[in-house]
Amino acid sequence: MKPQADPLLEILQARFEKNMHRHAGMAWADVGARLEANPTALTSLRAMEASGGEPDVIGRDSKPARFTFCDCSAQSPAGRRSVCYDRKALDARKENKPKDSALEMAAAMGIALLTEEQYRVLQTLGEFDTKTSSWVQTPPDVRSLGGALFCDRRYGRVFVYHNGADSYYAARGFRGSLQV
Repeated sequence: MKPQADPLLEILQARFEKNMHRHAGMAWADVGARLEANPTALTSLRAMEASGGEPDVIGRDSKPARFTFCDCSAQSPAGRRSVCYDRKALDARKENKPKDSALEMAAAMGIALLTEEQYRVLQTLGEFDTKTSSWVQTPPDVRSLGGALFCDRRYGRVFVYHNGADSYYAARGFRGSLQV
């Protein structure tokens, strides 16, 4: 009897095949085999999917051989919005604390926030965050002064902004990446 297929793998395969422009020259057989051999990665991808991230392969490194998954939802993942940047920012809020922080949620999911560079690469594959924004990894010198960076796409361009790390908005979340 054939084992039952993992519904997540079916979702990821369908998304992979529908969006070949994100990963030209790659084959699902290679990606699927890598995922089936890596239950930890599947757990992270389940969390990305469950929070609205719509993860898909957007790149491949040859040394070491790894596939890069990224949140490819049109807007910042709905299940990861209204969060401040990190634990320090969350602890600093005296009133109206958000439910969580982007860095803590990402760590719990086993993923990393995108860097500004990764965010810009993602934007070459489609138009993302046209109505929302996403926290990105913030350099220590900016964070040490109380700030954090976020990005979005408006007017056909990608913008990088700053805000207090303790701020949070209904339209701001974060996108993550995972190396498998």
